[in-house]
Amino acid sequence: MTALRAQRAQQIADRKAAGDTWKGAGHDLVFTTKNGTPIEPRNLNRSFEVLCARAEVRRVRFHDLRHTCASLLHEQGADARMIMEVLGHSSIRVTMDIYTFVRSAPSAPPSTAWGTR
Repeated sequence: MTALRAQRAQQIADRKAAGDTWKGAGHDLVFTTKNGTPIEPRNLNRSFEVLCARAEVRRVRFHDLRHTCASLLHEQGADARMIMEVLGHSSIRVTMDIYTFVRSAPSAPPSTAWGTR
C-alpha cells in the first residue's frame, strides 16, 4: 500500500506539472507516462532492465515477475493459499495448476520451484 500511495502522489504531481497537456482523463490507470498516457510495453521493459541492473539483481523478463514472486514466496515457506492471495487468483486450483511447486516441500531444490508455464 505504501508503494501504491507513493505512485499515486507522483501521478498527481505529474498531472499538475502537465497541466493542459495531461491526457490521462478517463483512463483510471495506476501507472502512466508523465503526461497520463498508457506506458508502452517496450519502454516498460527497458525501464525494468535498468532497475534490475541498478539493484544488482538477476534480470528476469517483466512477464515472469508473477512466477518469480510465487517462487520466492514458496522458497520462504509460504503455503499455496497465501501465494494464491498474493497473486490474486480466484481459486487455489488456479495456483496449483499453474505453479506445480506448491505441491512439494519448501526445501525442494530450486529446479522444482519454477512454474510449468
